[in-house]
Amino acid sequence: MKDVAVTADSKPSGPSRPDRSVNPTPPYDRLTVGVCPDQWGVWFADDPVQIPWQQALDEMAEAGFSVLETGPFGYLPTDPERMAAEVGARGMRVVAGTGWGVLHRPEAWPETERQFRRIAETHAAVGAEFIVHLPPMYRDELTGEFTDERVLTGDAWRTYVDNANRLGRIMKQDYGLQMVLHPHGDSHIESRADIDRVFTATDPAYVGFCLDTGHIEYGGGDCLELIRDYPDRISYAHLKVMDPQVVRQAHEQDWSFGIAVRRHCSVAPPAGAPSLPPVIDALAGLGKPLYLICEQDIYGCDPVFPKPNAIRTRQFLAAHGVGLR
Repeated sequence: MKDVAVTADSKPSGPSRPDRSVNPTPPYDRLTVGVCPDQWGVWFADDPVQIPWQQALDEMAEAGFSVLETGPFGYLPTDPERMAAEVGARGMRVVAGTGWGVLHRPEAWPETERQFRRIAETHAAVGAEFIVHLPPMYRDELTGEFTDERVLTGDAWRTYVDNANRLGRIMKQDYGLQMVLHPHGDSHIESRADIDRVFTATDPAYVGFCLDTGHIEYGGGDCLELIRDYPDRISYAHLKVMDPQVVRQAHEQDWSFGIAVRRHCSVAPPAGAPSLPPVIDALAGLGKPLYLICEQDIYGCDPVFPKPNAIRTRQFLAAHGVGLR
């Protein structure tokens, strides 16, 4: 394993706050609730329409969260000592980082590996456990223009599988991090068929799965069926819900995912689908530790919206077993 200097303890070093992340009551005592910048409308490392990272971290802590997935690399400080200090000062701890990386084009591999190594070095040093691989979308997030083929076939698919295994092996062997693939609208992991294809082809020793409930819904999948069919592959989760009517219109009119978000496809529970309480119960029934990260795609939102919205979401989840009020 590559030597990674641990620059900070994974436990928060800042002011003491009540830890609402874990409900001590079985079977929910193995589910840990967390949050990420997406819940505050953040999609990019640097974008003037987004809330400044200091404000987002302050508000996450004020909303009662203590567990953090860091979001797009570069949004928070990338120096591990500073990241640990800023997160710890707010009574929080980092459990995961995220990265976008092209896997199906051989010429893109050097840059994908370089970027993921940078992310892994920072996150291993602050005590994280997971790296979430976000698949690049085949349509531009802002313009909706096609940038790639909808479906991977032939050599492109074989290269995708080989590089997913390769990247997962690097993350685990060199940094001690579990890589999880993330389904996403307008990506090559969107539908249930796409997910089945990935599970069949990749090595479970190196490639886990992030059960993103909202993107599975957007892709026409059923979260309860996935949990039942692939209990061993699900190692991390994002809790998100979608407005079914907007999703249906998006597919019927072939909107890009970015347009669907701007038309409010992503909503806060208990509105939207899937219904989260049965999903939470099914995840609890797996009997293994899982981080469940709150997300809502609200890029471009009014900066006063995220905090009260996130508080309501956290309280809703607490009422259904995930964390405490």
